[in-house]
Amino acid sequence: MADPIAEAAPAKVNLALHVTGRRADGYHELESLVVFAGVADDLIASPAASDSLRVTGPFADAAGGGDTNLVSRAVAAFRSRWPGHVESGLAIELRKNLPVAAGLGGGSADAAAALRLMAALGDESISRSELSGIARELGADVPSCLGSRPCELRGVGEIVTPLRRFPACHLVLVNPLVPVVTADVFRRLESRKNPPMPALPQPLTRPAQLGIWLAETRNDLELPAISMVGAIGELIERMAGIDGCMLARMSGSGGTVFGLFGSGAQAHQAAHDLRARWPGYWVAAAPVILP
Repeated sequence: MADPIAEAAPAKVNLALHVTGRRADGYHELESLVVFAGVADDLIASPAASDSLRVTGPFADAAGGGDTNLVSRAVAAFRSRWPGHVESGLAIELRKNLPVAAGLGGGSADAAAALRLMAALGDESISRSELSGIARELGADVPSCLGSRPCELRGVGEIVTPLRRFPACHLVLVNPLVPVVTADVFRRLESRKNPPMPALPQPLTRPAQLGIWLAETRNDLELPAISMVGAIGELIERMAGIDGCMLARMSGSGGTVFGLFGSGAQAHQAAHDLRARWPGYWVAAAPVILP
């Protein structure tokens, strides 16, 4: 490795999120349809005497650094499993472009990107299934972020079923820049045993199919999050009224709201209008990354 190498960590978006039960260990059983957007954090690694992490970008301060950052933990876990795979140390820069505590899987996506980056170095071939074992140890969301492609999630999020086909569509993401703590949202959840997601249409190839299916789904964490951050509800209402928006909903435990569009032109126009309406919010438009 002579030159720096880069790896993107795309934003993870829960199009639907059903809380279907609670396990004896306190973790919640979930069912979710997840996609990844073409907007991301970036990891850039250069050879060095020892491993280090530097966090930059607009959300660097909120992300934090050091050994507690999931990127550092992912690198350490990889080296423990394959100690000779990457011979040199790595100076990693994490460019934090996505807001933190935003329901976009940012830390998990960063960790998954670090695992992919480490696996790409060296001569030994490392399979995705081997990486998934480390990913599960780092967090329930990390396995799905390894692939960064449309998938269904079950369990606490660690059971990942990739989708072979998915319709081309676009997302508008808006975050009011108010961090939302997942544990606080779950504490406000009134029902912890709710109906599961309906079966996906097979094959799922058209945006209209997706829109019809999503109309029968929910994000069970949306109302608790709105009770904490009222701006989330306002954003959902505003997004839903935009021309071409098939669905407006909160992603994950919040507070990012997404709008789903069939047209890239409509999505970019919506993002332009939302920036004009809320200049202090984080707004992005991007395509869904397809299988």
